[in-house]
Amino acid sequence: MSDKATPDGYVTLIWEARSKPGQEAEMKAFLTRGISPSRNDPGNIEYEAHEVEGEPGTFVILERWETREALHRHLNAPRMTELVPRLLELMEGTIEDGVRFLHPFRPPR
Repeated sequence: MSDKATPDGYVTLIWEARSKPGQEAEMKAFLTRGISPSRNDPGNIEYEAHEVEGEPGTFVILERWETREALHRHLNAPRMTELVPRLLELMEGTIEDGVRFLHPFRPPR
């Protein structure tokens, strides 16, 4: 994972995960329960969950955090210790497989 924040200091990432066959509805419900607590974590700017159109069971979460430290606090929140094992039972691959950090670029004004 990159430790670089954007020039404005915030950290943006997307996380994509696919459920195991037959676990689509359970994984969607599981992820849905985690949205509000994540949005309420200190330093969260944006936390939006999506299911990929035409690909039931494929989920993408867009996250934006004020700092890398805020993201680390979110990832290390006590609830995550309880949630991660269940998530790994529902999904294919690892959590890390789906993480992509984004760095914006814009033309000069």
